[in-house]
Amino acid sequence: MKSAAPDRSAAANPGTAPDRITALAQRVIEIEAAAVGALSSRIDSGFLAAVDILIGCRGRVIVSGMGKSGHIARKLAATFASTGTPAHFVHPAEAAHGDLGMITGDDVLVALSNSGESDELAVIVPLIKRQGARLIALTGNPQSSLARQADAHLDTSVSEEACPLGLAPTASTTATLAMGDALAVALLDARGFGPEDFARSHPGGALGRRLLTHVRDVMRSGDAIPAVTDKATIGEAVLEISRKGLGMTAVLAGGSLVGIFTDGDLRRLISNGEARFDRRVAEVMTRAPQTIGADALAVDAVTCMERHRISQLLVTDHSGQLCGALNMHDLFQAKVV
Repeated sequence: MKSAAPDRSAAANPGTAPDRITALAQRVIEIEAAAVGALSSRIDSGFLAAVDILIGCRGRVIVSGMGKSGHIARKLAATFASTGTPAHFVHPAEAAHGDLGMITGDDVLVALSNSGESDELAVIVPLIKRQGARLIALTGNPQSSLARQADAHLDTSVSEEACPLGLAPTASTTATLAMGDALAVALLDARGFGPEDFARSHPGGALGRRLLTHVRDVMRSGDAIPAVTDKATIGEAVLEISRKGLGMTAVLAGGSLVGIFTDGDLRRLISNGEARFDRRVAEVMTRAPQTIGADALAVDAVTCMERHRISQLLVTDHSGQLCGALNMHDLFQAKVV
């Protein structure tokens, strides 16, 4: 006889009961939120000392930790680096086997260990300090050997882990991550690091394109700008719109911008029975059209178009003279939208 299949129902496996799962998950969130909330009162003289040490760093910030602390250390090194503080991660075990050569006396070591007694860090910390490097420790034990050796110690202790066994690093790693983020953001502000600086370290992403792409980078210029004089007829304006493919044409008088005529204007004339192609475009153009400067961010052009419910925009230089034109399709192509 075949043996009976194991009973996988919630009754046989109470750990899979929806109510139990929901309650446990909510408890995890509550414990980790409380752990992070408790850090606020620990932003003290030790935290300020850590910020001063990092600002004064003449070399690189080295972030290190073992196990789960190592994973948090990697993330913090990346956060420091992307917010204006040159940093990289060094694995403490690898450091004891040659990678210690990556660290110089001008560097600052940010060491992460919940117990503060990580054997791998205990091996390399005296050697690093002997070189003259400064040490910032994030531990859950202010009396630990790592905390006592630190030039600045940040207390990341938690009252309990979110793991129901009390074993897996959960609340402690969350608290360490939050404290590290607090350090990075404090440094960002102290260095005057702004959105354009952030974009320069993220050129491949959407944020970089939004913050680094200017109107001059995407606009049509020179002969590609659709333009007719105020003496032109509607028929001539329509031909210019067709030739340049932007769905509009600028209207100039004596070289100065006086209006815009769009394919939307043409459709309205046709629907009203007023589309006489020998009529002067100046009679039906939109006067004082919306414009944008060539040095403006391309994302500002998107905002302008959306605000005024238009899909084309003329570009002017510092003296107010027409120097370019663009439409929403140009911004889509530039991946600004």
